[in-house]
Amino acid sequence: MAKLPDAVQLTRRLLEFDTINPPGNEEACARYLGDLLQASGFQVDYSTFAASRTSLIARIGQTTSSKAPLGFTGHLDTVPLGAAPWKKHAFGASLEGGKLFGRGSSDMKSGVAAFVVAALSVVEHLRTGPGITLVLTADEETGCRGALHLVREPALLGEVGALLIGEPTANYPLLGHKGALWLEVITRGVTAHGSMPERGVNAVYSAAETVLKLRDFRFDEPEHALMGKPTLNVGTIRGGLNINSVPDEAVIGVDIRSVPGQEHAALIRQFAALLGDSAEIRIHTDVGALYSAPHSDWVQHIFDVTTPVLGARPEPRAATYFTDGAVLRQTYRDVPMVVLGPGEPQLAHQTDEYCFVDNIERAVDIYRELILAWQAG
Repeated sequence: MAKLPDAVQLTRRLLEFDTINPPGNEEACARYLGDLLQASGFQVDYSTFAASRTSLIARIGQTTSSKAPLGFTGHLDTVPLGAAPWKKHAFGASLEGGKLFGRGSSDMKSGVAAFVVAALSVVEHLRTGPGITLVLTADEETGCRGALHLVREPALLGEVGALLIGEPTANYPLLGHKGALWLEVITRGVTAHGSMPERGVNAVYSAAETVLKLRDFRFDEPEHALMGKPTLNVGTIRGGLNINSVPDEAVIGVDIRSVPGQEHAALIRQFAALLGDSAEIRIHTDVGALYSAPHSDWVQHIFDVTTPVLGARPEPRAATYFTDGAVLRQTYRDVPMVVLGPGEPQLAHQTDEYCFVDNIERAVDIYRELILAWQAG
């Protein structure tokens, strides 16, 4: 067996890989982890959907076990650095004052490193019994395209009995998240010279009328007990090519956050009926809501395990962001999923992003205990 890496040092190594998305370029990072896992006896498979856009699936366990493996998932890409200058080296993995700095330190290479190290630390216990499956994805940040590609290969993903999503939660277990339906609503017109607007049809005026309809839209769904009401926000409007022409196209960006039980296809039909022939609707991102009931045995066990770490028993909460878990549910149907990782959620996507070193080490302990309990049945 290969030497067990330290989770903090593994996080630092992963931060050295520039996987900013776009362009992503996750392949080198995926293969580094794949080699590490394969050296300890994991079966490793890769899935590439574009040049250097590579996800990996690593599994170990007895295929004849009557119990499905425990699943873990995380993404390897990160968001861009932003316009503000960094005081810390974004890829240098600076370790200062108990904090590990770098793009992706919280979101979410620390989570990936923690569950990889947890798995490697108990690998001898995993060769028999249900074992575990690790799903490490490319291109989560721009719409979960890596996960979408994987669900088209269900045989590669296999089955899991439950799924832990290592996104940043400061080790607080979260029971799901709202869905995200991002739409582009296009209004069209007829261009003309700006001095003769009567000869054209102004698409921006149509867009303004459409925005007012969207502002006044009300959802029929009742409030979800944990996540509240669905929301709609008009985030962008663009239209026209130059100031002295009548614009013949305008595009409105609409961000809808849905609650569990809300069907996105039904929502799209509802908006199509509302807008009629005045606008065209295109889907930009379609990720469903995720929710695991707090009373399930597995969720309660996670609460048991995290209580000493947090200093109090967790209460049912949900993430504000969406995750690959909602996409992977297309293959991993009806299994409980919990979001739980060492990163700081409020530092995701921030300048000088960091993760607390202690939280990385605690996450390893949490994951290890959950793995061993799953093995023991």
